[in-house]
Amino acid sequence: MLVARRIDEEAIALQRQGVLPGYAPMKGQEAAQVGSAAALDLGRDFAFPTYRDLGAAVAMGVDLAGYLASHLNIWHGGLYDPRASRLAPFNAVVGGPVTHAVGWAMGAKLDDTGGVALTYFGDGASSQGDVHEAMNFAAVYRLPVVFFCQNNGWAISVPTERQVAGGSVAARATGYGIEGVRVDGNDVLAVFDATREAVARARDGGPPTVIEAMTYRMGPHSTSDDPGRYRPLEEEQAWSERDPVARAGAQLSTVEVAAAEAHAAEVVRQVRERLTALGDRPREELFSFVYREPTKALLEQQRAWRESADA
Repeated sequence: MLVARRIDEEAIALQRQGVLPGYAPMKGQEAAQVGSAAALDLGRDFAFPTYRDLGAAVAMGVDLAGYLASHLNIWHGGLYDPRASRLAPFNAVVGGPVTHAVGWAMGAKLDDTGGVALTYFGDGASSQGDVHEAMNFAAVYRLPVVFFCQNNGWAISVPTERQVAGGSVAARATGYGIEGVRVDGNDVLAVFDATREAVARARDGGPPTVIEAMTYRMGPHSTSDDPGRYRPLEEEQAWSERDPVARAGAQLSTVEVAAAEAHAAEVVRQVRERLTALGDRPREELFSFVYREPTKALLEQQRAWRESADA
């Protein structure tokens, strides 16, 4: 959790310095992400993140420089191996990872791999039609998938109560005949236990689960956002007292916390050096990995690009 917090702070600093074009901070959501990802079996499960799930990448041991390379706008999907890490490239489409996870879960069931898909999404994304269709599909076919909603209180600048009918994402599970659980998203152990139970249920052939982790985005929606324009300072201060990193640290000794800080500082140093040393990728890669078999239109675009590049 501390590594995720420090990397997140470094990414913001790199954006302010002009190294990263943009970044979506995740401060305050470390427990939700680390606790849930830690419950996965990386030998057979797979996670599908949004653009704000750095903590999951840290917990799953993903190459962080490769992960953050997506924010450099030099490569689609990051410079890490999704298959080896079991973490899909992060998805900037609101609600996008949910349908991908359900598709993967269908494949896992058909192949009888015993694997479970965990998909992240926010309270704002829960209002997308794709999310409802995915939950219904997963319920009908009893797919091994866990829908993990990080309810951080705000869909950009719109509060949850103004865009989630009924006030609860977890409660919607009842309508699909699947399990719904609401958990303290700032308690890493509570999140871990809830996710572990949901994963075990899915692996055993039980129904999918919707987990709603109640947390808070302590920073802006993105580095171009000013949360002070739409939410009161008193709210931010109240939630800062429930800081998930501080809560977890309170359970450790001062020696353990100091060791964790030293480790996090070293990880940040290495990631910063590797990230800033990355050069431009070959421009031909713009046309790579778009389709398994390049379409006629894509090949024509590639030909026109080569002609203009050679001119």
